[in-house]
Amino acid sequence: MGGLLPLDQAQAQLLALAPEMPAEKVAVERALGRVLAEDVQARRTQPPADLSAMDGYAIGGEDGPWQLVGESRAGAPFSGNLSRGEATRISTGAHMPEGSDRVLIQENAERDGDQISTPHPLPERHRHVRLAGFDFNVGDVLLDRGTHLGAAQIALAMAAGHAQIGVTRKPRIAILDSGDELAANPENCGPDQIPASNGAMIAAMIAPLIGDAERLGPVADDPAQLAKALERAENCDILITSGGASVGDHDLVRPALEQWGAQIAFWKAAIRPGKPLMVAQRGKQVVLGLPGNPVSSFVTCFLFAMPLIRAALGLRDPVARPIPAELTQELPATSHRRAFLRGVAKDGKVRLAPSQDSSALLSLAQANCLIDRAPHSPCAAIGDQVQVYPLPNG
Repeated sequence: MGGLLPLDQAQAQLLALAPEMPAEKVAVERALGRVLAEDVQARRTQPPADLSAMDGYAIGGEDGPWQLVGESRAGAPFSGNLSRGEATRISTGAHMPEGSDRVLIQENAERDGDQISTPHPLPERHRHVRLAGFDFNVGDVLLDRGTHLGAAQIALAMAAGHAQIGVTRKPRIAILDSGDELAANPENCGPDQIPASNGAMIAAMIAPLIGDAERLGPVADDPAQLAKALERAENCDILITSGGASVGDHDLVRPALEQWGAQIAFWKAAIRPGKPLMVAQRGKQVVLGLPGNPVSSFVTCFLFAMPLIRAALGLRDPVARPIPAELTQELPATSHRRAFLRGVAKDGKVRLAPSQDSSALLSLAQANCLIDRAPHSPCAAIGDQVQVYPLPNG
């Protein structure tokens, strides 16, 4: 297991363990937020025929005036062919009649009874016409496996002729927070207790990816209670723990996991906050042990748990990427560990949140980004550019 692992190396080792989720079919209309398990090919051509892009007149030939002989509406095309000198009334989205290759838009047309003319230059060929297949054709690959489905992707899949679509099953996630000091009910918290907020925080962070997670805690620092809680995690794909994974006399999560049959893959990451990170495996199950301090738990959930879940879902780029921002205050030099400072970013500029203590939830709630500081970085000055990660609560 070695010593402290650099962040990139720790993330890579964790993502290599990500469980592979099977595919399942869902209705396209219910696929928002899901990840494609297969490429999506077009089952139809879009548009299926040459369509008018404007209201006006489809004209036959280049010499006016044109005799009006009918109408083409969306869903009710003109059934005949246009000869030279003939025109049809046409609406946006309607099929272009055979014999016409351009549209005289309504505002450029003059009508006298059934005679159509124009004082303006004649529109060029295919003007105001959406040609058949200009968007896509039958057989085109429109969406690649690993695509995260948003509103536009859902519309595209339906337009391509799909009522159902293959997506990866959401991983089953269980969350276990432990500690004698944790009170399950924030309204009934003794003087020697603190409300058990980490489990709810982690569940909220991962909810946009998987929906509801199974909550197994809070559990006291007791081997029997931990073993009973772990029995409930038998069928989960990923178990996320918070607290109890360090080396103190009352840190019992690690021995409980080993008794459960999990094997430690690595332990401790060279980051601040979040050093006491633990990764283990039990068969195909992955266990991610996060620190108990709330900010440390939040940061490691962001840097490890969320990328792990994205990788299990099949997303092609599961690790969050930072964006640049300009400092509005000085930052101190860093130690041998990569530091993630809570920051407040606005309009491309960033400052520190009021407190950087790993237990300060008020400061965390006020932050909307993490400022990434490399190991052994010198002091940073006002105006220097830093990399920041926008946060889910930002």
